[in-house]
Amino acid sequence: MKIANETKVGILAAFSIALLIIGYNFLKGNAIFSTETVLYARYSHVDGLGVSKPVLINGFQIGRVDKLQLQPDGTILATLKIKGKYEIPKNSTARLESTDLLGSKAIVMALGTGKDFAQDGDTLNANVEKNLMEAVQPVQKKAEAIIGKMDSILTSINAIVNPNFQKNVDKSFTSIAATLASLEATSKKVDNMVGTEGSKISVILTNAESISSNLKNNNAKINAIMNNINSITDQVAAANFKQTIENANKAVADLQGVVNKMNNGNGTLGLLLNDSKMYDNLNNASKNLDNLIIDLKQNPKRYVHFSVFGGGNKDK
Repeated sequence: MKIANETKVGILAAFSIALLIIGYNFLKGNAIFSTETVLYARYSHVDGLGVSKPVLINGFQIGRVDKLQLQPDGTILATLKIKGKYEIPKNSTARLESTDLLGSKAIVMALGTGKDFAQDGDTLNANVEKNLMEAVQPVQKKAEAIIGKMDSILTSINAIVNPNFQKNVDKSFTSIAATLASLEATSKKVDNMVGTEGSKISVILTNAESISSNLKNNNAKINAIMNNINSITDQVAAANFKQTIENANKAVADLQGVVNKMNNGNGTLGLLLNDSKMYDNLNNASKNLDNLIIDLKQNPKRYVHFSVFGGGNKDK
């Protein structure tokens, strides 16, 4: 059977058109020979997001953005086409995130934990993450503020560091250098002294080592001597204390005997304390003595006779 040229041209044209359609859809990311699940997400703004941008889960592309539609309330409704049969929980979140420093965006699925999976035509939760430039802006502002403060500090330092101050600093460094030179000279003198007196120092160290060795070897004897001294001092202290207690007890006993005698009227003190007649006699004698002294003062001639020439006149 002979095919006409017109038929051949028609078949070729239809095949070319079909191939063109298939290639166009393939370049757009549309699934040609597989099923797709259509999901929706609503965003307040979609800076950098465009049609055919990828839909990712942990960096793996599962679909693309098919359409963006402006809603009456100002939000943007994004149509997401998911290739194949992926189980995406309904409580998952479709985050709009930056993929590079240029501001390109993609939809990143943050999978939920529910067992109720999204079906064709469902609307997912959505939010917009800050891009890298927006995240860096607060840090940039802080850096600018810090740079401004550092600039003011440097200006103040430049004002303080005047020529006079620099001269004082130079003098201080000169003084420090002189001090270090003096310390170096002193250290050299000490080194020379140590070198000169090294033999004496060695002898002293040898003697000290010998003394410490002797102490170590005689440690047991020294301990025995100290124990004996402690024992002797303990015995002396115990003996003196015992004797002192005995003497005190004896003195107390003697005093008690004297007190008993006094209470019983024995002895002179006992009689004085217990005999009222002796008290009365002493009291009368004291009165008589007072009267005698008073009369002696008033009439001294009754009791004393003297003469300038060795003789005295008699009272008549």
